[in-house]
Amino acid sequence: MTVVLRILLAMGMACGLLTPTGGALAADAKPLNVVFVNPGKTGEVYWDMVAQTMQAAGRKLSVHVEVLTSERNYRTMQELGLGVVARSDKPDVLILSNEESAAVPILEAAEAAGVKTLLLSNTLLGEDAARLGPPRLKLKTWLGDITTDLQTAGARMANALIGAARSEKWQSPDGKIHILGIGGDEITPASIARNAGLQLAVAAAPDVVVDRMLFANWTQSEAEQVTANYLGWASRKGIRPAGIWAGNDPMALGALKAVAAAGLAPGQDIQVVGLNWSEDALREIRAGRLLLTDGGHFLLGGWSIVLLRDYVDGCDFAASSSHVELKTSAITRDNLGSVADLIERRAFDRIDFARFRAKAGACGRYDFSVDALVSSLSVPDGASD
Repeated sequence: MTVVLRILLAMGMACGLLTPTGGALAADAKPLNVVFVNPGKTGEVYWDMVAQTMQAAGRKLSVHVEVLTSERNYRTMQELGLGVVARSDKPDVLILSNEESAAVPILEAAEAAGVKTLLLSNTLLGEDAARLGPPRLKLKTWLGDITTDLQTAGARMANALIGAARSEKWQSPDGKIHILGIGGDEITPASIARNAGLQLAVAAAPDVVVDRMLFANWTQSEAEQVTANYLGWASRKGIRPAGIWAGNDPMALGALKAVAAAGLAPGQDIQVVGLNWSEDALREIRAGRLLLTDGGHFLLGGWSIVLLRDYVDGCDFAASSSHVELKTSAITRDNLGSVADLIERRAFDRIDFARFRAKAGACGRYDFSVDALVSSLSVPDGASD
């Protein structure tokens, strides 16, 4: 056990939040029932991992998590959410994502029914945000939201591409670094933030040009097609493509396939970046084909359960803010080893979620950083201390 870990455990025990065995629940802690309306498809890596971390945290914190999957259909998402709100045996909390800005009818129905809600990953934007205001104002049962700073992630991804291209001197004949941007969509808040990060980075780099900003509906197949089209266009125009910025890992993987089909070697002739921390992306990083995958935000699932456990136990996260925003981090070949086993095996039960609960007198203050995550992990099976 490291000195830092001993200090953390001692502090937790002094505050009465950790027992010597690491448990964080009082013996009479109320079990919670939570329903998560998953906006993704069955088998969609990112949203599967969100749900899995949610359930892993639930096992540690006496929270039962039911997952309903909407198969990337916002009408289905609304039907599922409204169905939960109409149940005779209602959950303690309904977790939603404002994917495609479709969560508002569910939030309003939940308010009328007295069902508490939490928004995850995508919160309210534009007219919806202006009309409804912040959490707990007009919608008193809307407890808050937990999101990630994806604008900074998008900028970090772009800057990595730009730095690599400058280092390799991958300018086109016009002296510019040319890159392709592939976004998920134009309306989901998480997509808008990522895309804005790309635009900010490029605006600060006068030697960089985004030739195209295309949208691939978050999918590998569509990203492969738009990348192939772009590479063909660039070849006809005499442009040397230096990098491809993809808003998630599946789209980055599609870009890699198109790059290889065009006779280019990813990682040697052109760099590609993605976002999600998916196991497929880690394999490509290990092989030197993908420059990085940003992310860690699938852990929003687990962290949302930590917030709700604290809220029900009287340590309201809104004491700091009803808007909880997390930072993401980039995984490269340099730091791959610290989290590879956790992600590739989806060994989320290794995470000691109790360690992340707010301390007495510091409700709403959380350290959900990658360093804290790594220090919380139990030793994987078959490994030695």
